[in-house]
Amino acid sequence: MKALESDEQLTASQKYGVIPQRLFSELEGQKVMQVILGRDILKKAEVNDFVISMRSFQGGLEFCSYSGAVSSAYVPLYANRGIDNRFFKHLFKSVSFISALQNTSNLVRDGQALRYNNFVQLSLPFPSLNEQRTIGEFLDHETARIDALIEEQQRLIELLKEKRQAVISHAVTKGLNPTVPMKDSGVEWLGEVPAHWTVAPIKFFFEFLDGQRIPIKAEDRGAMQGDYPYYGASGIIDYVNDFIFEEDLVLVSEDGANLLMRSTPIAFVAQGKYWVNNHAHIIRPQDDSLTYWVEVIEQQDLTNYVTGSAQPKLTAEALGSIKIAVPPTGSERAAIQAFILEIDAELGALLTEAACGVRLLQERRSALISAAVTGKIDVRGWQPPVSTPATEPAVAEAV
Repeated sequence: MKALESDEQLTASQKYGVIPQRLFSELEGQKVMQVILGRDILKKAEVNDFVISMRSFQGGLEFCSYSGAVSSAYVPLYANRGIDNRFFKHLFKSVSFISALQNTSNLVRDGQALRYNNFVQLSLPFPSLNEQRTIGEFLDHETARIDALIEEQQRLIELLKEKRQAVISHAVTKGLNPTVPMKDSGVEWLGEVPAHWTVAPIKFFFEFLDGQRIPIKAEDRGAMQGDYPYYGASGIIDYVNDFIFEEDLVLVSEDGANLLMRSTPIAFVAQGKYWVNNHAHIIRPQDDSLTYWVEVIEQQDLTNYVTGSAQPKLTAEALGSIKIAVPPTGSERAAIQAFILEIDAELGALLTEAACGVRLLQERRSALISAAVTGKIDVRGWQPPVSTPATEPAVAEAV
């Protein structure tokens, strides 16, 4: 069914289902920029329909929560009478169904998209409408409970990360002695620092070794596979059969969006024997308290030092000009590093436990859905708790 001129363009995603492009951009924190496609290649999708991508079908089918238009890369499925969409919403995202769907790709040659004729070869469980309703209601209730627990664990993870950031930031900018005299650092974001600390540009404390970097093209690395880490802007990106460094050093991202987003570390320690390409600065600090030096760099606000928007870049000159506050003695730096390692050990154990909890809950959720939609568990006669009022299921009409 072709879309109408008035239909809003929709985006199909595994994370949100089928929602308007503008809403997807807002949820993902992206600039709202709709791609306008010719109406002759758009297809109509209604609320409670399902949409499948013939090119990227590894996530199952997406449920349509809005009415609008999807691109020709997607195939909308319009349900017939006797279908309870809540049941099929869970079935089409279950591990068992996705596995069966992926198996149909064996019929497709490499590089080709899945065809609708391949997809419809799948046999689906088809309980009575009443059973569909009960299973859908049961899974809605149980997955909501599990999702709430997952959200709690993920929030705990964020709080632990925030605590780590705050504690370590204070240690590397204010020191470990709360009674030490302070002075104005002269750096706006840094504020006051211990009076005996040295405030100077990064280049005062580090030796830059960028001239020793050697990039290797991806196709050439294919013939150089080995055991030595190959570092880029985001850390280890490959392993090769040779090395150009054999000492522990600090690496700092030179380019990439992460310089501004800071979703992963931009400074890290490289140890042992390894290779570094031209996307990471290589710096040797004054002493071997490498974890301390990494955290000093991690705390820096790079906004005024990164150039370029399409491809953010932190040049060696810009990195070297950033002012930092550093204890004058190696013993004090080593003490701060020991404190950082202690905090990492303490909070790291809690983060690991919380992440494990999230993984187990996700596995539980997935197993429960697969078991319910395939009849492995019998939920006939199930009723929602009295405190949770039942809602009327959305039943799709014939199209």
